Amino acid sequence: MTDIKARFRLAYDDFSLNVDLSLPGTGVSVLFGQSGSGKTTLLRCIAGLEQAPKGYLKINGTIWQDSERKIFLPTYKRPLGYVFQDANLFSHLTVLDNLQYGLKRIKNNLGIIKLNQTIELLGVGHLLERMPSNLSGGERQRIAIARALALNPEILLMDEPLASLDLKRKQEILPYLSRLHQQLDIPVLYVTHSQQEVAQLADTLVILENGRCLASGPLAETQSRLDLPLAQDREAATVWQVHIAEHESDYHLTRVQFDGGSLSLSLVEAEIGSPLRVQIYARDVSIALTEPSATSILNVLPAVIKQITEGRDSQAVVQLKVGQQLLLAHITRKSLLMLGLRIGMSVFVQIKGTSILN
Repeated sequence: MTDIKARFRLAYDDFSLNVDLSLPGTGVSVLFGQSGSGKTTLLRCIAGLEQAPKGYLKINGTIWQDSERKIFLPTYKRPLGYVFQDANLFSHLTVLDNLQYGLKRIKNNLGIIKLNQTIELLGVGHLLERMPSNLSGGERQRIAIARALALNPEILLMDEPLASLDLKRKQEILPYLSRLHQQLDIPVLYVTHSQQEVAQLADTLVILENGRCLASGPLAETQSRLDLPLAQDREAATVWQVHIAEHESDYHLTRVQFDGGSLSLSLVEAEIGSPLRVQIYARDVSIALTEPSATSILNVLPAVIKQITEGRDSQAVVQLKVGQQLLLAHITRKSLLMLGLRIGMSVFVQIKGTSILN
């Protein structure tokens, strides 16, 4: 069910935005693209900070903008939360006072209840008496997110919230952001140009380029489309949703199950049945015509070739289906020809390694 409909046309001297999007009303939709692709402009249009002369925005059945009917809900009347690159905390207020600042807009006890839930979700209870100057960059952004969520918004907008953080601080905050798609019942629109953040956070992926939407859809499907630049990139990868099936403590391994098979990973400290995201880089996938009988690679799975395209230089990109999961493999054009690979062929894939994303 689609609960967000966003259509905007907006022109400047050197840039124009022309998008028509239908997005789910739950989960994290990531707006991905390079600088200048229109990500922030689109987010500002949704927030009402930018008024597109031609625009239509409907959130969960409520129209926020319809230029043809001369409807435009100003930002202060839109039930949204907005998190910027800079946390923008009030430096003279404690963390708790920062979090409570906007609650006067909420007329009942729901705000207090929501604030308490948000403090727990983002793990900031121990920071409440601190001043912003005594927080790390990652802690400040967690407070900014908590402040936005405390207003009980119908949608949360996040504009590159990790862009100003170093790698250590990003790693500190990412696990908390990962909880958003698991525990929030409102949609999140998240702007980034980082493929790591896409892999870890996105349920839906929107790819923007020069103010236009190149593609929009579920993460795994959009990541693995061979007609998009992502599949050709050296960092091309697919993300699988799996759950923990078994711990092999003697070998320090964990076996995870997905729809159509299982994978062996390095030991994961989590309970049986816990959901995980794993990322598989296309460069770490090889293809064999017959099942290898003597190999050190533990993850050997049957697959069917769905699509093939020749990439740049000597590279070919192969899209495969393993069970119900899509997978990309980067191989050489020479290997493609020597193996005689073609669409519809049954093969075996060897997966050398995976990254655990949550």
